[in-house]
Amino acid sequence: MSGKPRLTYCNGRGRMEPVRWLLAAAGVEFEENFLETREQYEKLIKDGVLMFQQVPLVEIDGMKMVQTRAILSYIAGKYNLYGKDLKERALIDMYVEGITDLMQMILMFPFSPPEAKEKNLDSIKERATKRYFPVFEKVLKQHGQDFLVGNKFSWADVQLIEAILAVEENIPVVLLEFPQLQAFKTRMSNMPTIKKFLQPGSPRKPPPDERYVETVLKIFKK
Repeated sequence: MSGKPRLTYCNGRGRMEPVRWLLAAAGVEFEENFLETREQYEKLIKDGVLMFQQVPLVEIDGMKMVQTRAILSYIAGKYNLYGKDLKERALIDMYVEGITDLMQMILMFPFSPPEAKEKNLDSIKERATKRYFPVFEKVLKQHGQDFLVGNKFSWADVQLIEAILAVEENIPVVLLEFPQLQAFKTRMSNMPTIKKFLQPGSPRKPPPDERYVETVLKIFKK
């Protein structure tokens, strides 16, 4: 064992990408084990490694952790990205849950049938620009600080920059009416650990393509 966290998932974004983002933002190196076949997945279940028979799986500090939210909460707490008190943690939780709702739409978008893609993309744009991004634009404008909570870099900031970039990949002009978020994106993208994660060759995964969709369906769809 190298002591580095070990991540087990498909070789793509999915529900593991927020984990990669958070570890990278914390400056933590990690190893990855990529699932490529249904048999590999079934062996994990047979071996009792997956508590609820689901991935992501993250092996860290002697634990085999599942459930994305639990994994992210642990990493955020471990690396001091989870606020200074219960009130800040509650704010971070609310922001993260909101961003996760938006990211769920983005997560499922590559699996849309061709005839539904345009409609689903319109839904993502509508939710991003009318429901979610206005919240963070207002927060940043009202407190005039660089970060969302307590003027300190947190899990919420990591989730938000990930979401902004993911939406922009499909809707390049989505931040047109959000100057605070434009500035936030620039600040976050220039933070050393995030800047490194955004460089070619980093563990950050590319946008899902047809091969990724096929692999996911082959492994997980009964």
